[in-house]
Amino acid sequence: MQEEQEQQEASGNDYRWGMTVDLDRCTGCEACVTACHAENNIPTVGPDQAGRGRAMHWIRVERYFEGEFPDVQVKFRPVFCQQCDNAPCEPVCPTYASHHTDEGLNAQVYNRCIGTRYCANACSYNVRFFNFYNPEWEKPLHLQLNPDVSVREVGVMEKCTFCVQRINKGKIDAKAIGESVQDGSIKPACVQSCTAGALVFGDLNDPDSEVSRLSRSHRGNKLLGDLGTEPSVTYLQRETWHESEDR
Repeated sequence: MQEEQEQQEASGNDYRWGMTVDLDRCTGCEACVTACHAENNIPTVGPDQAGRGRAMHWIRVERYFEGEFPDVQVKFRPVFCQQCDNAPCEPVCPTYASHHTDEGLNAQVYNRCIGTRYCANACSYNVRFFNFYNPEWEKPLHLQLNPDVSVREVGVMEKCTFCVQRINKGKIDAKAIGESVQDGSIKPACVQSCTAGALVFGDLNDPDSEVSRLSRSHRGNKLLGDLGTEPSVTYLQRETWHESEDR
């Protein structure tokens, strides 16, 4: 950890964004999915397109069942772009539309994307999506579009951005008053909408931030961590249902 912080200080990066997902708190309500759609102008494709594998969800909530009937417990796991430090989606992009930022985000530049879908094939988490058509919103849904987020065109890839528009606004607001971004002041739409407090977002470079503390928890693990993708998302889960919580 100390070596990592020294490298970050040497590179001059002030922030490295990350998230924790507490699976013991998640209720599977999918409020995060709804909020993500509204915040990021994600179209609803309908049952016909969904049946053809063209559904657009930057977040999906997976369901897992433990035990045997009738003693069955359900667990939920929200899955979205893991913002990997060693992301396999980035080097395969021929136009550099998918690239890594200084703040640890896997950025997607829509006007560079030519829709090869190489990144989707390389992604270990199945969280990249291709626009098979120009999106349309029936009235009055077109009135809810977020002006801070580009509406993607047919033929380009898209994915979770950690609500980068909110990150940028938070940094601008902090700079305007001569301060650094305060812990908890920036919340992606999914984090803001989670009534169970299962999602926590913040700066991993700050060892005292809540997300940094939780990411070091003994309950923490990385999704498909053995692949070496080095995700910026940490999942928290007790080994048994009876252990005490960190939070």
